[in-house]
Amino acid sequence: MLAPVVAPAPSFTAVLFGLSGCLVDFGAQARTLRDSGGQGLASQDAKAFAIPTPGALVALGNLKRHGIPSAWIEEYPAAIAEQLATPLGGLIQPTPSPDNHWPAPDACWQALMSLNVAQLDGCVLVSGDPRLIMAGLNAGLWTVGLASCGPLCGLSPARWEALSDLERERLRGRATLELYACGAHSVIDHLGELESCLADISLRRLKAEKP
Repeated sequence: MLAPVVAPAPSFTAVLFGLSGCLVDFGAQARTLRDSGGQGLASQDAKAFAIPTPGALVALGNLKRHGIPSAWIEEYPAAIAEQLATPLGGLIQPTPSPDNHWPAPDACWQALMSLNVAQLDGCVLVSGDPRLIMAGLNAGLWTVGLASCGPLCGLSPARWEALSDLERERLRGRATLELYACGAHSVIDHLGELESCLADISLRRLKAEKP
């Protein structure tokens, strides 16, 4: 008897990421920075938050190895975003801040254009920020929410680790529900779980599911 033919998993066209609270800056702590007048974000201390989140560098390395283009998206001024992105090196392409803020889809489309992506099919957005998730949905992308390292939990790595398992699970569960409520197609804890999540989305695409 001939073995059944297994259809190949669909490849991804591009993967977009939020920057703060996703690739770097666990808990999106950069949002706490303020200038001397209290009117906006101050850039001089942003480098303190330029630390990759769990699994971020491995996830970007895997995408690069498979030839899948990626870019990060951020609303912060360029001076802050550039500092935050420093540890990512050449693993991912930056995207200039758009004129229209999230959840407008402009930032996602601008990022895809910067990658010279010709189609929306197979494009994914990963973020812990509900507003960016909604921007991805408005742009027609698959969306993956991050429960623990984004602004919904909002804790620094030290404060997160100081919590009990029960407290972490409570915060993670609340963030997961909120991300699903805003429309995320999948929700994972952090980027260390991205590869298996993308595999699941591949199966959904094989079944002709659309974002």
